[in-house]
Amino acid sequence: MSNLKVAVRYFSKSGHTKKVAEAIADSVGCAAMPISTPVDANVDVLFLGASVYWGGISTEIKEFIDKLDKDRIGKVVVFSTSALAERAFPQIKQRLLSKGIKVEEKNFYCRGEFTALHKGHPNDEDLESAKKFAAKIIKGE
Repeated sequence: MSNLKVAVRYFSKSGHTKKVAEAIADSVGCAAMPISTPVDANVDVLFLGASVYWGGISTEIKEFIDKLDKDRIGKVVVFSTSALAERAFPQIKQRLLSKGIKVEEKNFYCRGEFTALHKGHPNDEDLESAKKFAAKIIKGE
């Protein structure tokens, strides 16, 4: 696909963000790993997935970002899911920028199922959109 070194990390309580992470990883040719797996090697692109819980990003994502070495990360591309709240991008972007880590302005978001809301999401169409999004990022589009 390209010579870029790419990593995918995610935090998912419900499994929705994990599904999107796996679709993105499949598209870019690497493994999707939970944020419990640190980024120990230099990467050109880190796809980072999370959600908004009760109006904020999780403590786990905050701690993961705080541990990132800005000298190992070319840029971060954010993807997120949620049922009620807006996308996690603004909060994650702010935290990454405060660490001096470059953030791609393009981000991916889709709804996730929560009780009776958004049944079946992320669905196959959402996952295909995530794959196409990731491929465009890698191609520089």
